[in-house]
Amino acid sequence: MILLTVLFLCIISTYSASVKGHTTGPSLNNDKLYKFAYSAEVYVDQVKASLQKSAGYRISSGVDVNLLWRSPENDDDQLIKITISDVQVENVNERPAAKNIFKGKNTEKIIGKEYLQALQRPIVLELVRGKVKNFYSYQDEPGFTQNIKRGLASLFQLQLHSGAAREVDISGKCNTTYHVRQDQVTKIKDLDSCEIEKQRFTSHNRILDVTTKATSATIYVLEDSFIKSIKAEENYVSLLNSRRKTSAKIVSKQRLELKSVQAGPGLIAGKQVTSIIKTLDSSYVAVPLVAEPVKSECKKCPSLSEHWKSIREHLYPEKLSKAEAASSFLSFIQNIRKATKEEILQIIRSENKELLPQVVDAVTSAQTPASLEALLEFLDFKDASTSTLQERFLYACGFASHPSEMLLKSLTDKFKGDIANEEIRETLVIVMGALIRKLCDREGCKLPAVVEAKRLILSRLEKAKKDDNVRMYLLALKNALLPEAIPLLLKYAESEEGPISNVAATALQRYDPSFLTKEVRETMNRIYHQNRKVHEKTVRTTAAAIILNSNPSYMEVKNILLSIGELPQEMNKYMLSMIQDIIHFEMPSSKIIRQVLKDMRAHNYDRFSKTGASSAYSGYITRGPDVSATYSLDILYSGSGILRRSNMNIHVFDRNAELHASQVVIEAQGLESIIAATPDEGEENLDSFAGMSAILFDVQLRPVTFFQGYGDLMSKMFSATGDIINVVKGLILLTDYSQDIQLQSGPRASTEFLGGLAIDISGGMEFSLWYRESKTNVKNRVAMFIAGNTEVDSFFVKTGIETTLEVETTLDFISTVQFSQYPFLVCMQMDRVEYPFRRSVTKYESLPSGRRYTARRGKAELLAGNEYPLHQENSNMCRKVFGAKSDSSSNWF
Repeated sequence: MILLTVLFLCIISTYSASVKGHTTGPSLNNDKLYKFAYSAEVYVDQVKASLQKSAGYRISSGVDVNLLWRSPENDDDQLIKITISDVQVENVNERPAAKNIFKGKNTEKIIGKEYLQALQRPIVLELVRGKVKNFYSYQDEPGFTQNIKRGLASLFQLQLHSGAAREVDISGKCNTTYHVRQDQVTKIKDLDSCEIEKQRFTSHNRILDVTTKATSATIYVLEDSFIKSIKAEENYVSLLNSRRKTSAKIVSKQRLELKSVQAGPGLIAGKQVTSIIKTLDSSYVAVPLVAEPVKSECKKCPSLSEHWKSIREHLYPEKLSKAEAASSFLSFIQNIRKATKEEILQIIRSENKELLPQVVDAVTSAQTPASLEALLEFLDFKDASTSTLQERFLYACGFASHPSEMLLKSLTDKFKGDIANEEIRETLVIVMGALIRKLCDREGCKLPAVVEAKRLILSRLEKAKKDDNVRMYLLALKNALLPEAIPLLLKYAESEEGPISNVAATALQRYDPSFLTKEVRETMNRIYHQNRKVHEKTVRTTAAAIILNSNPSYMEVKNILLSIGELPQEMNKYMLSMIQDIIHFEMPSSKIIRQVLKDMRAHNYDRFSKTGASSAYSGYITRGPDVSATYSLDILYSGSGILRRSNMNIHVFDRNAELHASQVVIEAQGLESIIAATPDEGEENLDSFAGMSAILFDVQLRPVTFFQGYGDLMSKMFSATGDIINVVKGLILLTDYSQDIQLQSGPRASTEFLGGLAIDISGGMEFSLWYRESKTNVKNRVAMFIAGNTEVDSFFVKTGIETTLEVETTLDFISTVQFSQYPFLVCMQMDRVEYPFRRSVTKYESLPSGRRYTARRGKAELLAGNEYPLHQENSNMCRKVFGAKSDSSSNWF
């Protein structure tokens, strides 16, 4: 009995060892030929669309597999031969003959005779414990046929026990997880972890960017320790963050099904793999299993100059508010990215003055080494006559979606050199600040060019003596938002006066609240409460806004509320409006404010009944499932009724990100002399000045001046109208997303989204001594075009989906003040005119011969205009203003 037990245990242990030896990978039987049916399908469509209506194609073939050699020392070291035959190409979905691009064409005509022959040449895999150790093919094999074979070969790689592994296949080196259940193995590949050479860049701000998701799963069914069937599927999804309905997906499917097992060739004897391969075919070489980059060349595409001639008429200055301008701008960028420096220079040097600024916008936005070199060679910063082009170049650099270290280094070198125009010098350093922030946001703060640019700005600010130079470097820091610059900004905000103090305070206001430490709040409290010196109202109200936006304490909020009533009259009203707006709009500090308001010393009629014309108000422009947009308008007047500051902001945000889309600030000072009024405390010695400052898509622009000094003021006054001054005009690349995708079945795919904006922001200030009235007008005219293209390129056929969105609109902000009486009348208006909105989706399949199938659908609609509601006091005041105007006109005689 004991002998039988020992014998039984020996048999079990031997069997277990055998099973264990063959559970690491599949094993083929000797002298057998396994005949499979193989298909690879590609579908391209919108995310929620049915695959039955998608564009795409199918490649199907027979696949023969047989064992060539098994290592005498290790049964799990095998050489297998794989041969593709009977290749067919067809539509992935049934389609009428008139819409079938493959109709009447056999496989040889579609793929090409040489390529078909190459595709049907066999490959050899060395499988060691189920993983592909070596992939043998022919060195001169065309890249696209080689990739199809790599895709097929990668299917034969699997392990027969559950667990995670890092594997190399056609997709690169990827994290892979196996789940084994009886005769079924599921392989999940984390495509985001794959290490493979591919081009990819994204937009700087998440709201303007694209969200992607990629999944890969393969299910194996085994029989007799080898593969019975394989089903693999990859999904790539792209969603435009600002409008998630604008989307695209690629679905790639592979199927391999065993049809029969027949008698096959015998094994080749030998001990070394290399000798077996030489015996088989001396032309075989080991090539990487990772896909090689392959992209078909466009043989009929126009040259850069030909393309420019076809679109240039849409880019004249008077047409820049049209969607065609933004669309042409994007297509031009795409072509510039493929061009050489010489081709770009040819267009720049031959174009006229009207179109040259738009050419500079596009060439700069292309952000290639060739485009940067071309512009740096063309633009001479020592020549003041080309300052307009220099400014367009610099602003386009500031709006760059993915700036390079080389761009910042080039601008730093220019700044150190001679610059003829002082305004260009100021713009240059302001843009350097924007590039520093964008590179730091992409973990590039330690790049040599970034370190050098930061050192230059900070050191020169500390050495600057002239107010203009100090302001210039502060504006650069307002864009850079460096944590190490906060102590400097605090110093200038508290110790300086006028524009210097104001720029430093507004720079601090742009920092994320996490950077606004106790030291920052203490300084802002001293400024607001004037503990050390008297400050202007504009700086004090900015300090209050910073405190209330940085997780204020109970006592900080209480002290601000207690100050209302002790302030100058218009500042009282402004601070009261700010507090009410925070509560109304449920801003982060609203909770602590509500707690403080329970104290009757802070919350009483005397404090909350202060009169005046100053105000602060926020509201929604739009609230959507993807993004929402808010506007805020605040106006601060002097005690004499003259505009001190008008501030309009537009923010766009989603659940995870925020974009400061625009800010237009009109500031005026020292204007009390026009109505013989007394300046407010702390503003007695200010020079007469009015100007405008703008932030556009998180980039502070160089401020512009309406008038400077008493003489300029009086000339504007007696002319009755102020000239409209352009703040920014041009073409901006907003969304810039591009990604190469390697499909497991072999083809290369790409996803690209481009969004362009043609913009014209202008502002003016009008005075009339006769009517005792002033008016500020900020006009925002924009046209936007977004184009998305997701394409699968298999060399012999392309399939994809194109999506477009376009909109044109105008947003006006008008502030009218009548100071013929006191309290003076103030009316604010914010209007958006009706505007067109068009969208289209086009699915396509095309052959190199030019045969093409397209399915297009679109929608155009005219959306209603809107006058945005402000607070009720403003509505009442507007009735009085326009009522008074009509009375005065009717009683003129």
